[in-house]
Amino acid sequence: MRITGGKLKGRIIKCPDGVIRPAMDRMRESVFAILGDLDGKSWLDLFSGSGTIAIEAASRGASHVELCEKDKIKVKTVLDNVSVTEKELGVKIGCHFMAVELFIKRCKNKFDFIFFDPPFPYKFHEELVKEAGLRELLNPGGTILVHRPEEHFMPDEIGNLYRKDQRVYGRSIVDFYTYK
Repeated sequence: MRITGGKLKGRIIKCPDGVIRPAMDRMRESVFAILGDLDGKSWLDLFSGSGTIAIEAASRGASHVELCEKDKIKVKTVLDNVSVTEKELGVKIGCHFMAVELFIKRCKNKFDFIFFDPPFPYKFHEELVKEAGLRELLNPGGTILVHRPEEHFMPDEIGNLYRKDQRVYGRSIVDFYTYK
């Protein structure tokens, strides 16, 4: 896997052991192009895997970046990837190693962008987005992005959020939600 843009463009990211489904380069490039300038923005990467999306956000200017991954097999690789990034960019990336569901319930911070990228068999996309919206983890004007397989339906409205955009990448879909 490689970083597709920003100060670290082209940098290779280590891939952890265990099950992983890295976000496609083309999809990442497109999503970050849609979002535009991240300078000074905050970013939360949920179901982080190797940390690539969090590192991509930091590379593109996000100043407050956090990630959450529950798979203990991935901890060392994530920490290695993040450590190198922090040294190169001078941006601290907060790492949380726990279930995303628990993290959302405990999180006290607000973010401009929240990226959900659960394993494709995961079935609770809608519930997590709703909980993040109800707990007001998103800053006003912020966006929740949900990467999912095409066969997993997501409604136009979830709690206090609505889908403002949707992009299709092969059998992957990314939904963009914001407050009503």
